[in-house]
Amino acid sequence: MTLSDAQEKMCSESSWDFSDLTALFLNCTLKKSPERSHTQGLIDISTAIMEKNGIATECLRPVDHDIATGVWPDMTQHGWDNDEWPAIAEKVMAADILVVGTSIWLGEKTSICTQLIERLYSSSGDLNAHGQYAYYGRVGGCLITGNEDGAKHCAMNILYSLQHIGYVIPPQADAAWLGEAGPGPSYLDPGSGGPENDFTNRNTTFMTWNLMHMARMIKNAGGIPPHGNQRSQWDAGCRSDFPNPEHR
Repeated sequence: MTLSDAQEKMCSESSWDFSDLTALFLNCTLKKSPERSHTQGLIDISTAIMEKNGIATECLRPVDHDIATGVWPDMTQHGWDNDEWPAIAEKVMAADILVVGTSIWLGEKTSICTQLIERLYSSSGDLNAHGQYAYYGRVGGCLITGNEDGAKHCAMNILYSLQHIGYVIPPQADAAWLGEAGPGPSYLDPGSGGPENDFTNRNTTFMTWNLMHMARMIKNAGGIPPHGNQRSQWDAGCRSDFPNPEHR
């Protein structure tokens, strides 16, 4: 991905060291690799900025993997023959930054994105070394593409879900590109104007830098201070015989 002059200038003039940070992008397109994903085109801008600043990035498409449906960490323990989610969950937990990408269908995030949120939720009751919920100390954002209304609706849903399970959401943590309503060119199609759209490029750039800055601040601080938010220090009144995996 070729960055614009303005984006390159921001990277070259940066005095911050982000080189010890890692980022995971989960592209919830409905298209299996190597089919072209328009959402990936927007993700590529964000990853290019991060990589210019020394951040190790990885992007994968959940649709390429055999992920079971459910709200438990390992669904092979609940009747499924196979579940590749636990391996992806390890990558999630290893990343300082998580960015969820999705296209829009009928005004909603994709079914793959819904499945992803459900599987992230399955580990929301796990605790870190400080007795906090396991996702504490990580930051999250989202990128959205489509040819219909719904970008803000999808962003609200995704970002709410991420903060609910413990992610920190920095200012302006979403960006989107929407083409003309109805049939027409998508983001990467010739003549769409998507890659040149100033509004989308600005928001994608701001989102990326805000994610990087917030991750830097949290890491420098040693995480979220473990006072007043430790599940291990609070009797939540949960019962082990409840079948509902609402750990929180």
